[in-house]
Amino acid sequence: MTFPTQQASIAWTFHPHNATLDLCFFGNFISPSGWVGWGINPTSAEMTGTRALIAFPDPNSGQLVLLPYILDPTVKLQKSPLLSRPLDIHLISSSATLYGGKMATIHNGATVQIYATLKLEPNKTKIHHVWNRGLYVQGYSPTIHPTTSNDLSSIVTFDVLSGSAATQHNNIDILKLVHGIINALSWGILLPMGAVTARYLRHIQALGPTWFYVHSGIQLSGFTLGTVGFAIGIRLGKMSPGVTYGLHRKLGFAAFCLGALQTLALLFRPKTTHKFRKYWKSYHHFVGYACVVLGVVNVFQGFEVMGEGRSYAKLGYCLCLSTLIGVCIALEVNSWVIFCRKSKEEKMRREGLISGSDKGSGIHSGIHGLN
Repeated sequence: MTFPTQQASIAWTFHPHNATLDLCFFGNFISPSGWVGWGINPTSAEMTGTRALIAFPDPNSGQLVLLPYILDPTVKLQKSPLLSRPLDIHLISSSATLYGGKMATIHNGATVQIYATLKLEPNKTKIHHVWNRGLYVQGYSPTIHPTTSNDLSSIVTFDVLSGSAATQHNNIDILKLVHGIINALSWGILLPMGAVTARYLRHIQALGPTWFYVHSGIQLSGFTLGTVGFAIGIRLGKMSPGVTYGLHRKLGFAAFCLGALQTLALLFRPKTTHKFRKYWKSYHHFVGYACVVLGVVNVFQGFEVMGEGRSYAKLGYCLCLSTLIGVCIALEVNSWVIFCRKSKEEKMRREGLISGSDKGSGIHSGIHGLN
């Protein structure tokens, strides 16, 4: 079976008569002084609690060694170095070799084969496999592995008797796709569009209060859709224990809270004649623009988390966002032109050069006097 990340794979033979599992894991080094590890988690599909076999070059001799480790919570939090200790599972035998024979050297891209024979518990053939690789080993203590999306999702559960993989990871991939599409549309497109309508349509007198209903409709639609995407993200976090995207998660919570504050602000919107109206407007503008900026930034962060940093999906989103920014620039220039023109007309009107009825006509009031 080929694993979904790191070009790793595994081959195995299960002996049902005595519940013995013979297996060989194939992994690749990413550094001459790095490590490659494989293990099983007896309780759940996560890194914490994994019983691992880790191969790396011996600091003294340079030869390949294979040592057992238990990944407890202190290792995940990096409170203490990872130290080798006997495993509390029934490991009958284990060994490791480099692909290419005993004379092969450890280098970037070198393939290592980890062999193990395990005695499984009766009628428990579904196993959580965990694997990873790192850049350095300090003494006999492997250091933390990279934290890209691929490195954080190197977990697969399958039945060694039937060979069928668990469907949870397929469900996770589908939820990730739905989560990304919904959030890109809501936080990354609809909410910025709502801000644009409020800034530029409100000055068009012919629309009257229509601009407000358009603005509110777009923002409420975007926030409702964004809430669905946010809920899916929370669900994904619960389905992926041990996998944490700190920055993406924090930005998501911040954007959602600001969006909720904006929605609640509609319930406490003072009348135009109220003395607190100007303070409410300042609050509404600040929170709204902050929510839009955080939402767009987190959409790009989401592309990186999903490993789509150079994908056509990100390119398509960039084109949509660029179009929206281009429209904003054009409307902003047009607004300034109109503002400057009105300011000039107002100044001429105050100086008596034009009358109130000659809005923009350029006819001097002195001519009317002659008539």
